[in-house]
Amino acid sequence: MQAPLVRVATIVLTILSAMALLFLLTTLVPGDPATALLGPEASPAAAQQFRVEMGLDKPFLSRIGIFFGRLLMGNLGTDVLSGRPVLGVVLAAVPPTLALTAAAIGLSVLVSVPLGVVAALRPGSLLDHGLAGLSVTLIAIPGFVVAIGLLLVFSVWLDWLPVLGAGDGSFGDTARRLILPAVALAVGWIGFLARLVRTSMLEVLGQPYIRTARAYGLPARQVVYKYALKNALVPALAVLGLGVGRLLGGAVLIEIVFARPGLGRLMLDAINARNFPVLQGAVLMVVTLFVLANQVADMALGAIDPRTRK
Repeated sequence: MQAPLVRVATIVLTILSAMALLFLLTTLVPGDPATALLGPEASPAAAQQFRVEMGLDKPFLSRIGIFFGRLLMGNLGTDVLSGRPVLGVVLAAVPPTLALTAAAIGLSVLVSVPLGVVAALRPGSLLDHGLAGLSVTLIAIPGFVVAIGLLLVFSVWLDWLPVLGAGDGSFGDTARRLILPAVALAVGWIGFLARLVRTSMLEVLGQPYIRTARAYGLPARQVVYKYALKNALVPALAVLGLGVGRLLGGAVLIEIVFARPGLGRLMLDAINARNFPVLQGAVLMVVTLFVLANQVADMALGAIDPRTRK
């Protein structure tokens, strides 16, 4: 594991680099933000006043300097549509996205680990081949295809679950509306993690200390779940930490399909409206969550397997 100072420096540099790239890309986006926000009927004077207020009349280096100066002070700017601070707008969109991502991660682990263990305990069997085919299928299906299929089957045809939105705020309704998006987001990772756990379990089960434990007559369940599974989960944990970023990215698309509030919808609306302060704030939050998730996974990996510590 990295030293604390190196870890903090890595987080800061990653976030600043991502925001610098985003600022450059938003500058290169075709179209006039003033025209997009004020409409084509806006007078030239009103459009120019808007550009001045947003700092769009300044040179690129001046704008990026002002942007990073505000960023380091914790000021993400103002939402040009509502006039609210961007920080408040972004923070309001975080809980739904985190809930969806956490539900997808939990579902992925709960389903993939047993599948991988069962396949590893019966290598070469019909069950192993069947689970392998299922895993590859789950990996290959795009998340948006799964989302549309789930909507058609469980919401339109069977009418078992709500179609769109995040609910009325009650726990029951919110949980019911979270089921289909979480499944759609988790499907690919279930297949991937199941194959990873199977491969890792097969390797661990062939280690000398496992053979020694069996030779001493320890119960098979204890050998598998207490000794083998703990070490077999180390690669899966490392990959899952990196996968949080992919899940956050997938949540963007899933939120759009299911019309859920969150960072994904916020970024899409900001792009369509050329609302760059909100877009920058939302991307900053996604990058920060991604980097922190990787660091947490790294620390958890070091706690489980001391051999990974540096």
